[in-house]
Amino acid sequence: MTLKKTILVAPLNWGLGHATRCIPIINALISNNFEPIIASDGAALLLLKKEFPHLKSIELPSYHISYPKKGYQFKFSILRGAYKIRRAIKTENKYLETLIETHEIDGVISDNRLGMHSKQVPSVYITHQLQVLSGMTTWLSTMMHQKAIKNFNVCWVPDVHDHPNLSGKLGHPNTYVIPTTYIGPLSRFNMTKQEATYDVMVVLSGPEPQRTLLEKKLLTEFKNYKGKALFVKGIIENKQVVFEEDHITIYNYMSSEQLENTLNQSKLVVSRSGYTTIMDLAKLNKRAFFIPTPGQFEQVYLAKRLKDQGLVASCHQNEFYIERLNDIESYSGLTNIEFEVNYQELFSLF
Repeated sequence: MTLKKTILVAPLNWGLGHATRCIPIINALISNNFEPIIASDGAALLLLKKEFPHLKSIELPSYHISYPKKGYQFKFSILRGAYKIRRAIKTENKYLETLIETHEIDGVISDNRLGMHSKQVPSVYITHQLQVLSGMTTWLSTMMHQKAIKNFNVCWVPDVHDHPNLSGKLGHPNTYVIPTTYIGPLSRFNMTKQEATYDVMVVLSGPEPQRTLLEKKLLTEFKNYKGKALFVKGIIENKQVVFEEDHITIYNYMSSEQLENTLNQSKLVVSRSGYTTIMDLAKLNKRAFFIPTPGQFEQVYLAKRLKDQGLVASCHQNEFYIERLNDIESYSGLTNIEFEVNYQELFSLF
């Protein structure tokens, strides 16, 4: 009998998007007779442990990324924390070498964890940001990111190479020399035809304190909403908590199965314009309203791009009020991009 190869799957703990888009990768590894090990920290690790309680999991050093209350300070906050991030990357890279020996790891799949590469085993990097937007310093942040990606054997971009695509210039730079494979949009969900139970589903996610700031703002605005609404706070805790507040049903978090069912039962989704969220909602052919995280250039760009294409309404966080939801009538919504992933070919690297 052939022994299963062990693959370490390591998403960044920055919101929940990096972890959730690794779920279909982990499922595909299992289906193709590999043995995945989950490696991350914080909420991302907790989420994956809930999704795959039977898999071995490892806690990695935190990047200690902090997010400011004021969005315009985001870039400066990242620069201030650059030393801590670099130190964490070096620490996790050194730790990986130990893990390869102790857990007999045959390959690594890293979603935006820059230290999870090794010369000992094939290493894959997942990102949709071959171009990293940062305003006037986009050239620098892009150069630094691409230099870091060169430490890996190959880069997997969760998008299609051609048009139409979901990532725009983020995943399709004019020049790029690193070995790259477009693996199609990644989503843990499937579309099912169900009766609409909720008029609006609010899905909160992302780093603090901006997640909480948006939660408070939306709960205040939705007091004046006449329809049936459901909030998912995106706070991963040991126990699921559900309660009613006026006409709103509120969950601290949902499992993937619950999220899939509830999204399919909702007429409209209000959320951040994170790339994983966009991939999920496109897979489900949903109508949406996006509120990008203040100061996060990637989300601002993606929201504007989809708005300009007439697909999704959006506005800045400080400009949202409940009447804005009427804007969705002018937008057609997201649609699935059909793409068949050949996982057997993709995993042949290992």
